[in-house]
Amino acid sequence: MNALDEEIRQLLPRLRRFALSLTRDASSADDLVQSCLERALSRWRGKRPEGDLRAWLFSILYRQFVDAHRRARRYARMLEFFAGPAQNEPSVERSVIAQTTLQAFEQLNPEQRALLYWVSIEGLGYKEIAEMLDIPIGTVMSRLSRARQALRQLSDGEIASPVLRRLK
Repeated sequence: MNALDEEIRQLLPRLRRFALSLTRDASSADDLVQSCLERALSRWRGKRPEGDLRAWLFSILYRQFVDAHRRARRYARMLEFFAGPAQNEPSVERSVIAQTTLQAFEQLNPEQRALLYWVSIEGLGYKEIAEMLDIPIGTVMSRLSRARQALRQLSDGEIASPVLRRLK
């Protein structure tokens, strides 16, 4: 086993933990990690040699998650178009979940959870995150600031769910 294999093996628990924080489901998290690794291996030639493997894999995993959500929303809209609007009666499980108090972190949107996760748990720097997401470092800082503010407000019970700004 070479050093690269060992490095990837050491990153697997971190990737799974991150995927679990995004999906909130163990089997979905495992599927997400697997698709991330498949994508990484198929695009290995496109990886920058000087780039950080950890940041590159986190970036792939996050983009896989976002793409899956976009596909699910498109599919739901198509179903609604052909089958008509869905009935919005909550299931028993949803009622129980709604009655229990979720932790503030879990109430944040995936983008905010991802930013806080990368900075707080994985210890990535603003520059690494900016490179992963291909956005300016100032954008990372402002998004992180909003995520921290939303987390504080949720923790204090000031808001029911974080507010997102839409940018064109």
